[in-house]
Amino acid sequence: MLIDGKSYRSIWLDEKDNTVVCVIDQQKLPFFFETKELRSVDDIFNAIKDMTVRGAPLIGAAGAFGMYLAALEITRQTNIRDHLSNAGRYLVSCRPTAVNLSLAVHQIYRKLENLTDPVRVAEQALKFAQELCEMEIENCRKIGEHGLKIVESVSNSKAGETVNILTHCNAGWLACIDYGTVTAPIYLAHEKGISLHIWVDETRPKNQGARLTAWELGKQGVPYTLITDNAGGHLMQKGMVDLVLVGSDRTSASGDVANKIGTYLKALAAKDNKIPFYALLPTSSFDISIHDGIRDIPVEERDPEEIMEVEGLSEGRLRSVRICPEDAKTANWAFDVTPARLITGLITEKGIFKAEETDIKKLFSDKSN
Repeated sequence: MLIDGKSYRSIWLDEKDNTVVCVIDQQKLPFFFETKELRSVDDIFNAIKDMTVRGAPLIGAAGAFGMYLAALEITRQTNIRDHLSNAGRYLVSCRPTAVNLSLAVHQIYRKLENLTDPVRVAEQALKFAQELCEMEIENCRKIGEHGLKIVESVSNSKAGETVNILTHCNAGWLACIDYGTVTAPIYLAHEKGISLHIWVDETRPKNQGARLTAWELGKQGVPYTLITDNAGGHLMQKGMVDLVLVGSDRTSASGDVANKIGTYLKALAAKDNKIPFYALLPTSSFDISIHDGIRDIPVEERDPEEIMEVEGLSEGRLRSVRICPEDAKTANWAFDVTPARLITGLITEKGIFKAEETDIKKLFSDKSN
């Protein structure tokens, strides 16, 4: 996407030094646009853990580049299998919910485990990481094309009046290397001249909606209004929302969707007000080994400090302030799981599918496009 006239992805290999992976530091946005250089497996681990990089497809890509950096450490004396296996387990451990991370790491490990030449291992690791990025970008572009049909349908039903879309968290290009999942159809609709307005909820505790989605939409010229997390239900009751679009960090074989905490409540409100609720995701975010997402999808619990403090810009610096008593007991679940029965459809790079096991099986059949 273009940022102030310059094209960026959210992860890339340094053109001058192929041992350096570059990312946009999402912790600094929207106040400061900074890039960060990652030079080791530890750097990748910490960038994912502290949410310098975040979003399921981007986490997967970062994990793949982490395996590439691990491959660069191999010498003639290294036990390649053990080295890569250890690096893979370490990387996968940093965030448990987004399935893209473990999928990417396991795939790259299988491609490398039988190679014996260190140079060849590094070459193949880099090739896989770069191909994964291109695949995810293309997937997001196709998700945008399929999602655009939904937006166009709503626009036509309103005789061209503004389509009001509610989002949660950030499933934009920052989270997906380029295009995004939720934002892909929004950007395409905007380019086509469809009148749009996006309700962006703040998405506590890390405020990815307020800090990232709002920034993205503003840079692309898409009209939006920032709202509190709990305003969505009110807006739906008042007929001010036409469509709810969310992302997914892991979707089960039965169509249950794990996404940023608070997604489930948006789905309940949408169902009660008969508003279409779609999850947009690439097939790499499905986990067909899990049937009951509510019971079996691992939900990450993060540092309680994240909900005890709010970070913002003050006097030109990022500062955190406490918003609760010092001795407050806190719990910080990062995700919840929305049951398939509340989901209108799943928008993927292969088309739009029902959140049902039979339809999801079609998605993974050889006959799907």
